[in-house]
Amino acid sequence: MAVWAIGDIQGCYTSLMALLTKIEFDPSKDRLWIAGDLVNRGEGSLETLEYLYKIRERVEIILGNHDIALIAAYYGIKKSNPTIDPILNSPEAKKLIDWLRGQKFLHVDHQLGYCMVHAGISPEFDLGMAIRYARRVEEKLQGDYADIWLEKMFKSGIDRFNRDSSKIDIDRYIVSAFTRMRFCYKDHRLDFKQKGKPTDTLRGKGLKPWFESENRKEIHMKIIFGHWSTLGFLHNDDVLSLDTGCLWGGELTAARIDTDKVEIVSVACEKRT
Repeated sequence: MAVWAIGDIQGCYTSLMALLTKIEFDPSKDRLWIAGDLVNRGEGSLETLEYLYKIRERVEIILGNHDIALIAAYYGIKKSNPTIDPILNSPEAKKLIDWLRGQKFLHVDHQLGYCMVHAGISPEFDLGMAIRYARRVEEKLQGDYADIWLEKMFKSGIDRFNRDSSKIDIDRYIVSAFTRMRFCYKDHRLDFKQKGKPTDTLRGKGLKPWFESENRKEIHMKIIFGHWSTLGFLHNDDVLSLDTGCLWGGELTAARIDTDKVEIVSVACEKRT
């Protein structure tokens, strides 16, 4: 059995199939971890969801900001667009959206020594806090009033963690950190404006990647994440970044994580995905 983690697909179905062929993925025995942003912008968003749903017993799915936006569009909270219209217009829409609502913001595997999120884990959270807070918002998204709760999540991002804040503001911080975070200030305040790669200029302004934050709480596991195409592939003792910008003409990347040495496999972006 092989376990492969894959970065942001964003509806690039043709590239996904090419990558799975290249790694010789066998759903009867292998497993996939998907680091969020399954859909949006790519032309194969519906096909991507349908395939992952078909092999759902062999996949660990993390929700990304584009997946949350799809769910919000289903509820009429956000506008749709041509790449997710086929999902919303599908006779299987409710089944696919309900399945997506049941996915995680954080996946942890103590045996493999990895955890997976879409954007990152807040520097304010240790692993226990991250697990607890992920479950908190997962329960809200899976609940009977998910649409009411989700609409409140789109008011604006909360950039600072404060236990004394309202329950809704704490939820908005949790969702923002797990799905949108890239850079943090020295005081761990999140920045949602910078989307480029880390530079000395940004560091001089006090902005560092979240995983370089000073006094970041220890996680004691390697963190797999996506979301940051301009950062691209990064692998060190702490993190494994897998968004290599397939949608933007880059590559779709998979990492085998059940072996002593991580194996990296990529495919070039397909023109029509």
